[in-house]
Amino acid sequence: MTREEFDLKTYLKVITKEIRKTVGDKKVLLALSGGVDSSVCAALLAKVIPGQLTCIFVDHGFMRLGEGDEIESAFSDRGLNLIRVNAQDRFLARVEGVTEPEKKRKIIGEEFIRVFEEEAKKLGKIPFLAQGTIYPDLIESGGKYGTTIKSHHNVGGLPENLDFEQLIEPLSMMYKEEVRIIGRRLKLPPALVKRQPFPGPGLAVRVIGDITKQKLDTLRHADAIFREELEKSARRPSQYFAVLTNTSSVGIKDEKRTFDYVVALRAVETADFMKARATRIPYPTLERIVERVTSEVEKVSRVVYDITPKPTATVEWL
Repeated sequence: MTREEFDLKTYLKVITKEIRKTVGDKKVLLALSGGVDSSVCAALLAKVIPGQLTCIFVDHGFMRLGEGDEIESAFSDRGLNLIRVNAQDRFLARVEGVTEPEKKRKIIGEEFIRVFEEEAKKLGKIPFLAQGTIYPDLIESGGKYGTTIKSHHNVGGLPENLDFEQLIEPLSMMYKEEVRIIGRRLKLPPALVKRQPFPGPGLAVRVIGDITKQKLDTLRHADAIFREELEKSARRPSQYFAVLTNTSSVGIKDEKRTFDYVVALRAVETADFMKARATRIPYPTLERIVERVTSEVEKVSRVVYDITPKPTATVEWL
């Protein structure tokens, strides 16, 4: 089946039959990030080959507020073996003192691979590696579409030297919205199905400058407030998040002078993420968000709203 011939209902029947024929009674391993694609891939495989899927969730400590526990809860009764690796201290030690964003990304990516390899080796020989690769991933990587079970390639960023016979990509013919439809049909929690784009290094690239646990906790709290308030709206932006800037500002709390962090808020509207414009959040909503962040979050003295379009800016700050 080519993308031009694609029909979601027919495709699911075809891929289910193909996976069962290929995998048989053998085991499959998946790196579960908690993003939409890997979550739907895990839920689909758990349904198609129950009891044969093992998921490794590497919790690097850069998730948003409560997300690690949400991911673990969502897959606790899905007929799969979930291994949560709590590696927060390990990752934090690796990025200590690092301020350059690309270096942060590289260090976190390399450490993720090390942790994944270590955990995979403990499981013994598993012949199949699954990835939540979707159709745009294959196009952007120069891969050919129309194949969902193939020899290993590196679209997902895992090392080529991992000892797997074949790669399973059940979502490789789907666009993001089609993946979300499958997630809803599989009764995944709405928080997972509707999850916004989130960088692989997580909040590590939304903390400007060096990373500390205190900074991460501050950002997590501010980001949670911002998302909570925007999610009350009838129409949500395409993507919205907070950034902890590397700037401090004079403020007043409890009638005392403070010198604490500036938090930047970012919300955009976009059809394809190639171009985006800042969401025109109603002023009363912005005022409520600022009031909550500055009063409820420690070490924050000022909140600003980023209205820069893409281009000239990117959606993410780093």
